[in-house]
This record gives sequence, structure tokens and C-alpha cells, in this order.
Amino acid sequence: MIVVGVDGSEASKAALRWAARQAELTGAELRPVQAWRPPPTYGIPVDYSDTDFEEHTRENLRRTVEEMLGEHPKVSAAPQVVEGHPSSVLPAAARDADLLVVGSHGRGAFKGMLLGSVSQHCVQHATCPVLVVRTPIR
Repeated sequence: MIVVGVDGSEASKAALRWAARQAELTGAELRPVQAWRPPPTYGIPVDYSDTDFEEHTRENLRRTVEEMLGEHPKVSAAPQVVEGHPSSVLPAAARDADLLVVGSHGRGAFKGMLLGSVSQHCVQHATCPVLVVRTPIR
């Protein structure tokens, strides 16, 4: 099984394309995973009772997978949405995987240190091989 992190960014779309091609070549199942969390409220009460963040994420993932793989993909894909931060969700989702594929936003070393790096965390903490797909810095 190949797990691929998807967040709708160009970097994650490139990772999804690469992972789908690898799954096609190896006959592996493809599991696109997207993490979700409620937005921070910074101490101000906000009523999100009419918002289904999980369903919104599920629809975003479905659209991204369809956009990248087409309506009739050549590989078996089992999309999954999981509540939590991507840096913990992706290594956990890949616990029994043969490969974890993630995109790199290419923010550079300094910004990466300030913002934290999901791809770096996955490389350090996943129990399977990790491939980081880079996209050009714009």
C-alpha cells in the first residue's frame, strides 16, 4: 500500500500523481489521506455547529483525487480523511504501508523552521520509506 498526503496544494497534487503512477507500476493500493482540524478560535467563542469540517475535507479530497487521477483511475484508491495535524496523521496512516509520499511546499529552510515542516516530520517519524516530491519554488 502507498499512502500519499493530500491537502489540495500543487505540491500534494504532484505527490498524488507520482504515488498513483508508482501504485500502477507495482500493483499497490493507493491511499490518499487528508487531515483536517477545526479552525483555531484564539479564545473567542465561535459557533461552528452548522459546519461539517470532516465532510468538507472529504469532498475536497474526492475532487482532488478525481482531478489528478480521472473519473476511472487505473489504480485502486481508497481515500481517507482523518482528524488531526498532518504531521501526526500521515505517519500513523502509513504505519503498515510500503511507502509514504508527501509533497514539499518548497518554502525554504528558514520559513520551514518557522512554520514547521510536515514532510520533515514524516521523514523522521514514519515507520516506512518516505518519498518527498518537490515542486519548483515560485
